[in-house]
Amino acid sequence: MKNLFNNTQIAFSLKSDTELDRAYFLFKLIDNQPLVRIGTAVTNFAIKANLPVEGLIRATVFDHFCGGVSEDDCIPVVDKMYAKGVSSVLDYSVEGKEEEEQFDAVLKKTLKLIDFAKEKKAIPFAVFKPSGFGRIDLYQAIGEGKKLTLAETEEWNRVVARFDKVCKASHGNDIALLIDSEESWMQDAVDDLVEEMMRKYNKSKPIVFNTLQMYRWDRLDYLKKLHEKAKKEGFYIGMKLVRGAYMEKENERAQEMGYPTPICSSKEATDENYDDTVRYMVDNIDSMSVFAGTHNELSTYFLMNLMGEKGLKANDSRIWFGQLYGMSDNISFNLAANGYNVAKYLPFGPVKDVMPYLIRRAEENTSVAGQTSRELKMIKAERDRRKGK
Repeated sequence: MKNLFNNTQIAFSLKSDTELDRAYFLFKLIDNQPLVRIGTAVTNFAIKANLPVEGLIRATVFDHFCGGVSEDDCIPVVDKMYAKGVSSVLDYSVEGKEEEEQFDAVLKKTLKLIDFAKEKKAIPFAVFKPSGFGRIDLYQAIGEGKKLTLAETEEWNRVVARFDKVCKASHGNDIALLIDSEESWMQDAVDDLVEEMMRKYNKSKPIVFNTLQMYRWDRLDYLKKLHEKAKKEGFYIGMKLVRGAYMEKENERAQEMGYPTPICSSKEATDENYDDTVRYMVDNIDSMSVFAGTHNELSTYFLMNLMGEKGLKANDSRIWFGQLYGMSDNISFNLAANGYNVAKYLPFGPVKDVMPYLIRRAEENTSVAGQTSRELKMIKAERDRRKGK
């Protein structure tokens, strides 16, 4: 099993030579930290100044990391991947909104995506970000137990209603719903609200999934406490496990405000935390379902081995592996070729609105040790294979 992810022919079977060359060019750029900083600043300026750069962005970084500008635009990508056994999670990646009408627009879009998923076997999950449904400051105030004004109470009730509407639609359509994680200072309110939704809609199986960021040292304890409640109250747990995306921001805020950082002390501690949580979930797989969102090969092998030890089938419906579109194709497509459940997060939205997401992807790739060099190594190996070297 150890060399399963080295098969580049399977990994890049959907990429033409031109697309492979573009991927190599992009990751070479991302590998250069100063260039990423300059590039993001220039791109941001160009978009704000309404310079005609959307075509260039669309033909390069956007088309590599995104499925299209609309859900219909994504269908060719969804169908192509599903032909290779890889499912899709359509992720409306518009971030940083603050107005009620914008939150209602995201709600409407999420409900539409649930309907969309109902019609497509290739789309087994819907997804949304809590900050798409309400203000970050409001979540923070709720999590800290602050006294709300009447207007804030009404605003929070609208956030709860949005969550409930989407969870109810997912339950009614039998579509699992992934709720993404946020920064720790707003996550407590999210956790409580998602727990309420699990209690309501996960009575017969996991439909509503929360997300645990395993670079936080407290998350396994949180899951264990939630599990105790679930056993007592009779509901199932759905969890997406990721390592986390806001490490620098989390550490800086903790230092500035003088509280202990919620982040694990090292990369090794994070890896151990991730794998311990995977083990806990597989040990309790009769009462929970796991979506293992990881680009880490060792964690992927770890889960595969656990499944083998427990006698679980590769396609056990309670266990999914997930990666981001445009990354770690060697993991996604080789897993699928071996019968495992795999879904790619497929971001989409207007080019201008998706730029914050794309910039975050570039910055994460630059900061995650080894990620870009692994991508480059795989792409180079496939280019060489195609040239007969």
